[in-house]
Amino acid sequence: MWRWVRQQLGFDPPHQSDTRTIYIANRFPQNGLYTPQKFIDNRIISSKYTVWNFVPKNLFEQFRRVANFYFLIIFLVQLMIDTPTSPITSGLPLFFVITVTAIKQGYEDWLRHNSDNEVNGAPVYVVRSGGLVKTRSKNIRVGDIVRIAKDEIFPADLVLLSSDRPDGSCHITTASLDGETNLKTHVAVPETTVLQTVANLDTLVAVIECQQPEADLYRFMGRMIITHQMEEIVRPLGPESLLLRGARLKNTKEIFGVAVYTGMETKMALNYKSKSQKRSAVEKSMNTFLIIYLIILISEAIISTILKYTWQTEEKWDEPWYNQKTEHQRNSSKILRFISDFLAFLVLYNFIIPISLYVTVEMQKFLGSFFIGWDLDLYHEESDQKAQVNTSDLNEELGQVEYVFTDKTGTLTENEMQFRECSINGIKYQEINGRLVSEGPTPDSSDGNLSYLSFSHLNNLSHLASTSSFRTSPENETELIKEHDLFFKAVSLCHTVQISNVQSYGIGDGPWQASLAPSQLEYYASSPDEKALVEAAARIGIVFIGNSEETMEIKILGKLERYRLLHILEFDSDRRRMSVIVQAPSGEKFLFAKGAESSILPTCIGGEIEKTRIHVDEFALKGLRTLCMAYRQLTSKEYEVIDRRLFEARTALQQREEKLANAFQFIEKDLILLGATAVEDRLQDKVRETIEALRMAGIKVWVLTGDKHETAVSVSLSCGHFHRTMNILELINQKSDSECAEQLRQLARRITEDHVIQHGLVVDGTSLSLALREHEKLFMDVCRNCSAVLCCRMAPLQKAKVIRLIKISPEKPITLAVGDGANDVSMIQEAHVGIGIMGKEGRQAARNSDYAIARFKFLSKLLFVHGHFYYIRIATLVQYFFYKTLYDSVYLTLYNICFTSLPILIYSLLEQHIDPHVLQNKPTLYRDISKNRQLSITNFLYWTILGFSHAFIFFYGSYFLMGKDVSLLGNGQMFGNWTFGTLVFTVMLITVTVKMALETHFWTWINHLVTWGSIIFYFVFSLFYGGILWPFLGSQNMYFVFFQLLSSGSVWFAIILMVVICLFLDIVKKVFDRHFHPTNTEKAQLTETNSSIKCLDSMCCFSEGETACASVGRMLERVIGRCSPTHVSRLWSASDPFYTNDRSILTLSTMDSSTC
Repeated sequence: MWRWVRQQLGFDPPHQSDTRTIYIANRFPQNGLYTPQKFIDNRIISSKYTVWNFVPKNLFEQFRRVANFYFLIIFLVQLMIDTPTSPITSGLPLFFVITVTAIKQGYEDWLRHNSDNEVNGAPVYVVRSGGLVKTRSKNIRVGDIVRIAKDEIFPADLVLLSSDRPDGSCHITTASLDGETNLKTHVAVPETTVLQTVANLDTLVAVIECQQPEADLYRFMGRMIITHQMEEIVRPLGPESLLLRGARLKNTKEIFGVAVYTGMETKMALNYKSKSQKRSAVEKSMNTFLIIYLIILISEAIISTILKYTWQTEEKWDEPWYNQKTEHQRNSSKILRFISDFLAFLVLYNFIIPISLYVTVEMQKFLGSFFIGWDLDLYHEESDQKAQVNTSDLNEELGQVEYVFTDKTGTLTENEMQFRECSINGIKYQEINGRLVSEGPTPDSSDGNLSYLSFSHLNNLSHLASTSSFRTSPENETELIKEHDLFFKAVSLCHTVQISNVQSYGIGDGPWQASLAPSQLEYYASSPDEKALVEAAARIGIVFIGNSEETMEIKILGKLERYRLLHILEFDSDRRRMSVIVQAPSGEKFLFAKGAESSILPTCIGGEIEKTRIHVDEFALKGLRTLCMAYRQLTSKEYEVIDRRLFEARTALQQREEKLANAFQFIEKDLILLGATAVEDRLQDKVRETIEALRMAGIKVWVLTGDKHETAVSVSLSCGHFHRTMNILELINQKSDSECAEQLRQLARRITEDHVIQHGLVVDGTSLSLALREHEKLFMDVCRNCSAVLCCRMAPLQKAKVIRLIKISPEKPITLAVGDGANDVSMIQEAHVGIGIMGKEGRQAARNSDYAIARFKFLSKLLFVHGHFYYIRIATLVQYFFYKTLYDSVYLTLYNICFTSLPILIYSLLEQHIDPHVLQNKPTLYRDISKNRQLSITNFLYWTILGFSHAFIFFYGSYFLMGKDVSLLGNGQMFGNWTFGTLVFTVMLITVTVKMALETHFWTWINHLVTWGSIIFYFVFSLFYGGILWPFLGSQNMYFVFFQLLSSGSVWFAIILMVVICLFLDIVKKVFDRHFHPTNTEKAQLTETNSSIKCLDSMCCFSEGETACASVGRMLERVIGRCSPTHVSRLWSASDPFYTNDRSILTLSTMDSSTC
């Protein structure tokens, strides 16, 4: 029992070893000495709460917030001591905020519970007691044998035992895990492939030993020990044997698998654990302002307490006749009295801390996030994908970005590969109409003759030799044919491509697809490069037909050739290559290798290495992606050694990856270079325009890619990241710390000495590692002085490390990362804002991002329009709350909750201080809001001083106007305290509401309703509240007060006068600032431009031909941003680069190019 408690608390984890032992079908040893390992059940739990822990856990989380905890303390103080205000004034707003947040979080968790119940209750079939038993998914145990039918989803992580295919293979898609829609082949060990029935499986006696659960989707190590006729057979298990929960069975009728990881220990569950919480710059500023106000509050309370005791030093004021002390008060401790008085003043002044600020901000972020998804300008029609918001906490951070880090492939480019060129045996070819046309004369060929190669000639080798392409001497003829033959066979055999479902169904049952034409085959590949190469080989004449666990078939013009697949040396990011070992129909064994030139060329000892290297560089300069092909013919003895080393490495439970790496290095050596391929990945639409707009907005763009140096530079030039007039600096191929440091110092000197406006920097992964090891500061100094930085040959963790380095630099800039593949997830999560591109490399980046868009070009509107609006809205919201943040407890309670909350909430959702078109087409306006300028200490002090000055006018204006006038009330009575307080409160509420109206530029019927409706609601509520004797209230101080107040004409005059005085000062400041120190945004609001735009402000437009300074009245309307929507008249010239049809929800209406 005690151990169970410790396990539940996390002190005693259930897994004590690095491996787990699983008895298939839970057939444990019968010797009585074995204690089974404990594994969790198969329930998926994505919910946060249960019925029992919801209240305490939710309250604990909410009271971790400083503001909530502070108001809880104030509420408790009001309950414990005699304070000037009722505990309701703190308790009711606190209860409202806590309740609203709890309901929201509880509802979201209830939806998660429903989703969990649906998944956990799904029907599955399990082999038990010699038969198939139908049960629920949550009842699957580790060791159970599960049957899965075609198109069903795997309910747990299973090791494949058998399928309906004789070779024990099956095909799956992992789109729900990593977004890859291609078919992936998984295979069972040979000893279990024959167990295709329940009866046969019931005879299986086997044990699986594997690693404990980990999140890596592509890593799995284990072994299966099968007992057969009193002998133990050991077979290695790797990722090719593991069927992941969430994947779907395709192209196979049924399979049987044994559960090895269940429930929250499956790889899917481990990958979807919550990420670290990101906090925006606005939230950090808000917390800073809150601390400042807390200091002001405590200072006020201390000063007031000291002044109270100073006042009471005179005996007549210490105990006046109207406030006699009790005996207990006279005998109480002075220290306790001081503390009690201090707490009383703290409670009295605590309303300068706006408790409703947090709930309003949460509502604004949550509701505002829908606008991104509703924006049809961010909708990609071809892929039917709209923008997605995965977190609403960072909306305003989109308006603060200073650095953009972007991947290249699939983000800047389409990730649609087209085979363009190749180099075979030192000769360069282009593909034209299914033929490879040589760019120059081949050896021994006549100048002027068109050289081409088509594998239609492989039907007749003598014809191939007689073509102009290969007019070689007889002794070279055979060798030349062999090189070209091997090159395209390597392309057709060295890959992981699969055939589509219907066409590949039946593979392994004789001649596969022999009757199909190449155009009828549809290939699926995890890499678009592989698919492009296999399709190119098919067009040339060598067609890949299909594969099984042990066989691959290609067809050369109707002639089938079957190759036995002996081993696959999988691709990994360290080697940057993959290889296959096959046995040809003639019995010869070949190793075919494919990879980056940096990984292939050093391993080659033969072939046209230098010519191919030159061709690869030429391909890269054109922006093409390159791969090198090589081969090695293996003798029988060499293969025996290779086979033994691979078996030992793959069956090792300890250090398996290291042993495999050593084995691969031993095998992939002494290669003969065949040539190189070049495929094109074209740029996405409007990439150049988007990058240029980001640069104009003051945002620095870094490209982080794994491509080679030349390819990356070429793409950077073509997309506008680098331009021709930019001075390109290079930090590449550094071998040591000292060499790297010297190169960095030289670059720093060049930047200082060169009279060039802009510099660009190219750095590779190796040099970056050296620079970050010892010379971070020097490297950062160079980077900060460069307008654009390109990092090539980057590993995923290096991308994240670069972003981390920029984040922690002294300037603390806001960073944004954009990527589309699983290798971009680390940098997306590291950046302040992560953007996932919903591209062709899967959905893993989009799922792990904060926002997901379909195309890179949408980034401009996301930042320049949505980011700009969100930041202005929430910055005004935060400062306005501190500005407007006393009297009867009901009024105090409802002030922030009801009377003044809706106008600012609607403002924060709908405000457009400038037209969206202008923001998107004038990126320089983005600079006006950078560096969190709207929430600078200067602006904060202005709003704070404005709030104090208005409060001063409210109180003393009411005092001097009303305090000593005996003729205010019709019956001759003077104002009492409650009437005076109501007057102050009325002036305050009207002022702060009209102040919000002055800040509003974009008026809709909703704004009018909530702004003027809030004032009307206050008057109606006050008349209702003060017109009835409420029996449940302890005092009736407000009875008939509001009726008496409004019956006086002098009161109406005083209200209007004080409101005008308060807001006149604010209007004067706006006029002064906008006419003497206008920002770029204000200039765009106020002035006409050369593009025939008559008015740029969102709602305030002028009649045709009227100038901006037609009258003082018009000037004030422009300054405040006010005019009737009926007078809107915008003219757009046909040549303007604006969207011809803005379908954005932001404009609330369709906008054509001719009208607004």
